[in-house]
Amino acid sequence: MTHLHSKRLSGLGPGRVLATVVGLLAALVLGASGEADASAGPSPVAAPRWTDQPHGFASLAGGTTGGAGGKVVTVTDQASLARYAAAEEPYVIRVSGAIAVEPFGSDIVVASDKTIIGVGDTGEIVHGELHLNPGTSNVIIRNLTIRDSYVEGDWDGKTTDFDAIQMDTADHVWIDHNRFTHMGDGLLDIRKDSRYITVSHNRFTNHNKALGIGWTTNVLTEITIDHNWFTGTKQRNPSADNCAYAHLYNNYLSAQVADGDPTWTYGNWSRGKTRMVIENSYYDGVQHPYQADATAELVQRGSILRNTAGRTDAWGTAFDPREFYDYRLDPAAAVPALVKRFSGPQQQIGATLHVPADYPTVQAAVDAVPDGNTVPVTIAVAPGTYRAKVFIPATKPNIVLQGTGQDRSDTVIVYDTPAAYGGSTGSATVRIAANDVTARNLTFSNDFDEAAVELNGEQALAMKTTGDRIVFEDTAFLGNQDTLMTDSPKLTTVSRVYVRDSYIEGDVDFVYGRATTVIERSVIKALSRGSATNNGYITAASTWTGNPYGFLITDSRIVSDAPAGSFHLGRPWHPGGEPEAVAQVLIRDTKLPAAIKASPWTDMSGFSWRDARFTEYRNYGPGAEVTVDRPQMSDADARAHTVADYLRGSDDWAPYARH
Repeated sequence: MTHLHSKRLSGLGPGRVLATVVGLLAALVLGASGEADASAGPSPVAAPRWTDQPHGFASLAGGTTGGAGGKVVTVTDQASLARYAAAEEPYVIRVSGAIAVEPFGSDIVVASDKTIIGVGDTGEIVHGELHLNPGTSNVIIRNLTIRDSYVEGDWDGKTTDFDAIQMDTADHVWIDHNRFTHMGDGLLDIRKDSRYITVSHNRFTNHNKALGIGWTTNVLTEITIDHNWFTGTKQRNPSADNCAYAHLYNNYLSAQVADGDPTWTYGNWSRGKTRMVIENSYYDGVQHPYQADATAELVQRGSILRNTAGRTDAWGTAFDPREFYDYRLDPAAAVPALVKRFSGPQQQIGATLHVPADYPTVQAAVDAVPDGNTVPVTIAVAPGTYRAKVFIPATKPNIVLQGTGQDRSDTVIVYDTPAAYGGSTGSATVRIAANDVTARNLTFSNDFDEAAVELNGEQALAMKTTGDRIVFEDTAFLGNQDTLMTDSPKLTTVSRVYVRDSYIEGDVDFVYGRATTVIERSVIKALSRGSATNNGYITAASTWTGNPYGFLITDSRIVSDAPAGSFHLGRPWHPGGEPEAVAQVLIRDTKLPAAIKASPWTDMSGFSWRDARFTEYRNYGPGAEVTVDRPQMSDADARAHTVADYLRGSDDWAPYARH
């Protein structure tokens, strides 16, 4: 855009990145679900009860990260799954849909440093086993259904060894939110001194031998088993043989297979020299809920037994799990509801890439997303200030940028490039060229200090978008000139952007571009540059003349520290003198400050504002006085200029509908 010399009275430096937002608009809290203390009574089940980070023994001795830091791939066939799972380098492997394994009962070998995760709740491995060979380390298997390798007549699994997952002498493995059902031998076999294992939030169903641990005389395995549902199973729920430490808590055992077997139908079994601790589990319709060999130890506390019979052994001191790790213990009475709702594959779980835990920078996480991505990938950004540029190319759609702090000001992506050093586009801290990108609970900033230097090119974008169906929720955009540019790939291409519950600040043309853009329920701050007469322009739309919908600012609040009558609502931008770029801006149902001029629209680069499509409707506040130079939209036209009208397009896009 044409440069306009602009200076702010206060030369605020990088510190304003966080401070400016504070106190101006309360942020929507999108943080992690709270964890109720057990003493508060039965836990609610309204919110997810898990995180995307391993807990328990899998979190110790360096932790379990799976394929974190590696490329993300999505697989839909056996060949691709097998190739990436066995690769030497780390991968996050997303399984989309059902993959039927051939020959029936075959192994998919999983090498070290892998995450295998179902996309939503659709990922299935049918007729096949995930197999971890001796020496395999650092594997995460989540959100999958593994099913149906059962061979008719082989109830005891004596002729086939078609497990769902089998591991031998593996370490650092997290098995989480899976559904295992109707396999050929065991559902989950953890064998031969495998160590640092956590098995959480899984469903074990319709099977004889659910979960076996051991197959060695050594006493090395450390395992955490929590929030699992064993239902319609007969034995090994689990059977833990010669485990150094086996911590079982908040598990739900129900509807046990009843075949009259007095010995090999049981719940939990502490075998050999195992030291087992059971806490706050729930047993309903189970024979021999928990039992221990004379050589083993078993401590049980807080569990509930209903419709049970047989052994409930408890002897020895075992160990104190809290000497190894912290954990939340839910009340036993809440376990059935919690586990029924939150065990097994979940739609909310997919490929969530954590910054900086999995990837050191936001850009590194973006780069890991596969080209042509069709299912949303969340990049969860931890609180902090990330001083780097970010570019989401057009080849990487369906990305969600999610700040994980309690407030959007907790997570800041910032850089300080002005247009003088790379042009207007090159100045942008964040650029989004892809379609279907959402950003939440974040602050985007360009903290170039225009008051500190003299440059011909002080435009400094915090954000530029050219993609379609872009959503910003509970975000902040901080800058001076050209803070937020919502654009499209070319003049006649219509891109749509929806900004809600957000904060935008700037002084000159700081909301501009040709994209159809709705700003709803937000705060827009017009910053003073120290002038008594002209401190700047809020909008500079360049809407294609064939597009009836440019900028809509609605149900919002414009605030300003500029003197009364010194700020414009906007001016028409014709990039390169393009006559077909005819601004369309409607500001409606919005509070305007005294800083707004009585004649709030003005000319630009020889183009008259009167030839543009500038209107207001039902604005209020000290800056909303209607004058001859303030076109007002009629009631009839206003009915066709709603949020829905601006965003609908040909695909009925309605991002506002979920609120």
